[in-house]
Amino acid sequence: MNRLDGKAAVVTGGGRGIGRGHCLQLAAAGAKVIVNDMDEEVAETVVTEIRAAGGIAESGVVGIDSRAGAEALIARCIEHFGHIDILVNNAGNLRDRTFLRMTDEEFDAVWTVHVKGTFWCSQAAALAMRDSGRGGSIVNTTSGAHFGSFGQTNYAAAKGAIASMTYTWALELARFGIRVNAIGPTGTTRMSDTFAGGASPLPYIDPTLNGALVAFLCSDLAAGVSGQIFGSGGERVSHMVQPHYGKTLIREGGWTIDALVEHFSRQFAGEFGPLGMLGEPYPFYGGVTTEHVTP
Repeated sequence: MNRLDGKAAVVTGGGRGIGRGHCLQLAAAGAKVIVNDMDEEVAETVVTEIRAAGGIAESGVVGIDSRAGAEALIARCIEHFGHIDILVNNAGNLRDRTFLRMTDEEFDAVWTVHVKGTFWCSQAAALAMRDSGRGGSIVNTTSGAHFGSFGQTNYAAAKGAIASMTYTWALELARFGIRVNAIGPTGTTRMSDTFAGGASPLPYIDPTLNGALVAFLCSDLAAGVSGQIFGSGGERVSHMVQPHYGKTLIREGGWTIDALVEHFSRQFAGEFGPLGMLGEPYPFYGGVTTEHVTP
């Protein structure tokens, strides 16, 4: 059964890796797909692949690093297919550098594509979905990097912002029949090859394995799912729980420094769990000092 028959989709960064998998899975489920990528050759390759399998697709070689580009991309979908029902914000880039060495240009390059590109594309798509009365589905791309990722201040910040936008848009757009979710995908891609956070080479993970979850989230079968983030890829689908307050201490009249000295360490130290994307054990129980610092 084609779960997405009659629906029209845009996938940004759809020419390679994870984005290509999204395009293939959406098309296989019956959606008509705009494969957006800045590399025209790879976009057309995916379009050809979809058509060879009996699907419907067009390429979109439009940069999403400007409002004009994002609006042109959504307009292209409406021009070809008459409407837009699905937007998958997948496009991304990396400019890794440790915090003290990172330049404005490196920060802005990542922020513009990930955060502003997602914002611009989603706003244009949501306005079209609202005006059509058809509703729709937006799937954003975040990452466990927003838990903290060494050498990726720009990327981690961007992915945290996208998670927050996902929660907010789900609340605002539900009245128009628009659902908003996100995935934190896993897969071996050109971007993952730059990741230096592990001590040993990462195992190969087929990047196309994220696409089935995206297609499901865009289908009417997921009508009750919005404002949620899922880790995906490989053999897993994992619910990424929304940040929330943990253990809370109450003191009548409010807290003083002396009262915090008395209670803080005893009450909170055991609450400090793994830190960062890789879930490293909390490293700072012994204190953060200048003991090993050379002036």
